[in-house]
Amino acid sequence: MFNEQRLWKDRLSKRIKELSRYLKYIFNGHIVIVMVFLIGTAAYYYQEWVKGLPQDYPVSLIMAVILGLLVTYSPIYTFLEEADRVFLLPLEERLNGYFKKAIFVSFLFSAYMIIIGLAVFMPMYASVNNGSFGSFLPFLAVLLLLKILNFTIRWRVQYFINNQTHLLDSLVRFFVNGTFLYLLFEGASLIFLAIVGAILLLLYGYYFVKTKEKGLKWEYLIQSEERRMASFYRLANMFTDVPHLKERIKRRKWLDWLLINIPFAQNKIYHHLFMRTFLRSGDYLGIFIRLSLIGGAIIYFISFGMGQVIFALLFMYLTGFQILPLWKHHQNKLWLSLYPVNHTVKEKSFKGLLANILYVQSVLFTIVLMMKGDIVIGAITLIAGILFSYLYSHVYIVRKLRSSF
Repeated sequence: MFNEQRLWKDRLSKRIKELSRYLKYIFNGHIVIVMVFLIGTAAYYYQEWVKGLPQDYPVSLIMAVILGLLVTYSPIYTFLEEADRVFLLPLEERLNGYFKKAIFVSFLFSAYMIIIGLAVFMPMYASVNNGSFGSFLPFLAVLLLLKILNFTIRWRVQYFINNQTHLLDSLVRFFVNGTFLYLLFEGASLIFLAIVGAILLLLYGYYFVKTKEKGLKWEYLIQSEERRMASFYRLANMFTDVPHLKERIKRRKWLDWLLINIPFAQNKIYHHLFMRTFLRSGDYLGIFIRLSLIGGAIIYFISFGMGQVIFALLFMYLTGFQILPLWKHHQNKLWLSLYPVNHTVKEKSFKGLLANILYVQSVLFTIVLMMKGDIVIGAITLIAGILFSYLYSHVYIVRKLRSSF
């Protein structure tokens, strides 16, 4: 006999175990230390920056845009699986309680993000508004109510299969949410807030009427869940092997010039493999680009000289650490054992590629510092970056590489 309550408990328990299994690898000792250092440093510089804000700083507009995005983005975690379109589809009418619980759990996660977002912006808001933090709880209550309303609208929108409807809904809700929050942070009259809030209620009423006779779009819900888990698996794959992960390969023809100059020689066979994998498979190139951009931005805005060098080396370490899984990317492919080369060729090729990636990143960080006018610090960063790149790729990771043979 079908038991909706037991189904929900089983799915929730299964998802928690799955996430916990990989989170312990993601938040290992190295990453925790780096995150604590980054958060602490960012908090210090943020506090110093807030002290110098002018009274006419557009804090309300910035908060409305960022928090408006957090309120508008309302993914609903249904925990559905591929087989559910066959076995649960006939039971759709008996799953109302299941989906209500799914919406509630999704709201709890989103509420946590809203609390963090509001806590980050409140020092900035208080600095411009005479140091008052008394508005935090009223603002939080309004944001959570707004989030609940956005979740209910989002659930009704998922009854539409047209992607244009989903996109239009997100844009309209973001505009309405942003306007409402801007008026709230500016201390506008309750009449204006009520008018904007009524628009969201009317929007929900419109979608409710339009979808009243529609059935759930099971394929869309299942695909959405699979995409979210695939994103998590790609993140976890940077730290450990994930058998659930399906490889994504992108041609990226515009990067072929990086492959042309690699000679077709026996001792370069793994160099070809690793280079093509870095450029085309997984998210290795994306990791390099994102960490380079984030690191470059932080280095540019930090004024403490040696702090810039430390942050450059820190982001180079993060880059090297997260690209390290490239070494095992093809470990389950038996045809690699047919290569007529010694395993030392593979190790040499990987170490060379990783060193070159870190060399390029150190040069990029140096260019950022040179553009800023910190010539001496830029030179120190370049020398320290080159030295770090060599030691990390040719000394530090050697034991990890050889332990996997």
